[in-house]
Amino acid sequence: MQGINNPIGIKSLKPNQSPNFLNTYTTHPPPYVHYPVAKLRGVIGGGEDSGRTNVMEYLTIASTGNATDFGDLTVERAGCEGVGSDLRGIFAGGNPTSGDRTVMDYITIATTGNASDFGDLTVGRYNPCGVSSYVRGVLAGNDSYGTVMDYITIATLGNAIDFGDLTYGHSSMGGVSDQLLNGSTRGIFGGGAVSGSTHQDAMDYITIATLGNATDFGNLTQARYSPCGVNSDVRGVFCGGYRQGSGDVDTMDYITIDTTGNATDFGNLIVGNQTQAGVSSTTRGVMAGGHDGAKTENIGYITIANTGNETNFGDLSVAKNNCGGI
Repeated sequence: MQGINNPIGIKSLKPNQSPNFLNTYTTHPPPYVHYPVAKLRGVIGGGEDSGRTNVMEYLTIASTGNATDFGDLTVERAGCEGVGSDLRGIFAGGNPTSGDRTVMDYITIATTGNASDFGDLTVGRYNPCGVSSYVRGVLAGNDSYGTVMDYITIATLGNAIDFGDLTYGHSSMGGVSDQLLNGSTRGIFGGGAVSGSTHQDAMDYITIATLGNATDFGNLTQARYSPCGVNSDVRGVFCGGYRQGSGDVDTMDYITIDTTGNATDFGNLIVGNQTQAGVSSTTRGVMAGGHDGAKTENIGYITIANTGNETNFGDLSVAKNNCGGI
């Protein structure tokens, strides 16, 4: 999800109480107002190392350091995507060692352990793109360049349901979403490919709470395939990707999620990279693994509110690409 920004807890404040009040609660009697608490943990799942893997690893987004084992997905697969809420993460689709591409697994983000079956997508999806609100996850795109988007209700196990269609068929997009508390959360899908050699700079957007087709948002600074999306509640950043004729690129673009228009240069990755997994807090985006000429274990981060170049974060347990991130 690639680029999901969900809290571990919910901060409850009385009217006019400072947002710096840091108590967290799971229930909040009226007339309290709910504010998100910065997400603490990111989980990276699946991918390809020496072969397809079912390993999940986690990191603490606000710090730096190496990733730690979380548990295993139900099947080994590469090219899955992550969506989720404050409590639950779902890894969807991907190309397994055996079986189909419709599988969805879920985890409780705060608790290490193996994933469990969630349900099935409407169609098989390899390299889909995901965006989330606190309630709903939306998956789009696949390697057959389909236009259909699926949605799930994150708190409820079950199969995905048709959401609507992209403006045209894509594979390997990056995704960002703002997750505003007023329910008008917007998701943006950017870049990707419409055929094996035709890469796009287009961005589509949806309102996650409202079923329907995607609408044109604007354009990235350059056409590219397999960028990684990270986001805050205000800004989305599309990181890296593969550009026909140029190979793996170090470009990072940013957008203001609530305002349609073209992307603007953010800075550069440490090295050109594609097929990274992205996880986010309200302030920081973390990009893990990928392909920078070869599969890599490198993890880097950016401060989303401040344009600039990527900084080293740590390492995954092994070099791998095509992972999903929650």
